[in-house]
Amino acid sequence: MIFIDACFKKPTDYTPIWIMRQAGRYMPEYRALRAEVGSFLDLCKSVKHATEVTLQPINYLNVDAAILFSDILTLPNAMGLDLSFEANKGPVFANPVQNEKDLLKLKNNAFKDMQYVYDTVQSVRGKLDKSKALIGFAGSPWTVATYMVEGSGTKTFYNIKQKLYTDPSFMHKLLEILTEQTKFYLEEQIKAGADAIMIFDSWANALPYEDYYEFSFKYMLEISNYLKEKYPHIALILFPKGVSSFLPQINGNFDVVGIDWSISLEYARDTLSHKYTLQGNMDPSKIHSKETIDEAVERIVDIMKGKSHIFNFGHGIMPTAKPELVKYLVEQVHKKSGIASR
Repeated sequence: MIFIDACFKKPTDYTPIWIMRQAGRYMPEYRALRAEVGSFLDLCKSVKHATEVTLQPINYLNVDAAILFSDILTLPNAMGLDLSFEANKGPVFANPVQNEKDLLKLKNNAFKDMQYVYDTVQSVRGKLDKSKALIGFAGSPWTVATYMVEGSGTKTFYNIKQKLYTDPSFMHKLLEILTEQTKFYLEEQIKAGADAIMIFDSWANALPYEDYYEFSFKYMLEISNYLKEKYPHIALILFPKGVSSFLPQINGNFDVVGIDWSISLEYARDTLSHKYTLQGNMDPSKIHSKETIDEAVERIVDIMKGKSHIFNFGHGIMPTAKPELVKYLVEQVHKKSGIASR
């Protein structure tokens, strides 16, 4: 698998590419299936339909890896939080975690109740071409905890930060619970057939430098150490979004670092590429014309020439993207990086 080879810094004939949220609403096939199934959560929990959605971009785009169609909040949902997805608001928990009594209500070993996820992984891996990798994933404990405490997405992080600074003991207890559950949740995805694992720390940039390691990164390292010790052959990707000033301190037992578009790729290359494969960091907004795609591909391929790299956006694809332009992007990455490598 060229994607896995790139993760482990092995030589590749071209730069592999996949796209965050590549299975999603920019594709008419996805919108049709979503309308048929009903809620987003129902779609995640249907092995048949989640398999189909996971494979849609593989068949159309010819990307080098599939990522499991699921959501980072299915784990806290299994732990007892009532999750729904509301139009124009996104994920909402009806019963957010507010105090230590709420911690006691969280279900132990909730990962055991998520068989539909593992069945989907097994189903996809059975249908996926052997040359294509399958990425399983979870949210980082900090990012998932943010949703659990806030009750929904947030721009201010008021509730979670109030807890962090007034009751750090509570926060560490919640993060420890999530870390343990996430270890086993990801392990089950590996057992079911995932070739790589990605940990999304989408709210990493909500924390100042002095708090990031204590309340986020060290818990991701605990997960990565657990997985790497047991499954060294599984590629492990960490994506701490928006932490450009922290890059020199990023260190641990994993293989790939996701780079968002706010970070200078040259700086990330010079800081991290001697240790890790880099993944990213095209601005998703540049997908809207062939000219901007060509410029972005040429620039990124040139910057990463001679270094291990996985092409991706700096975050998820925009729902307004045109599928034919996304396909053009994949073709250009394969073509131009192949030429550049010869």
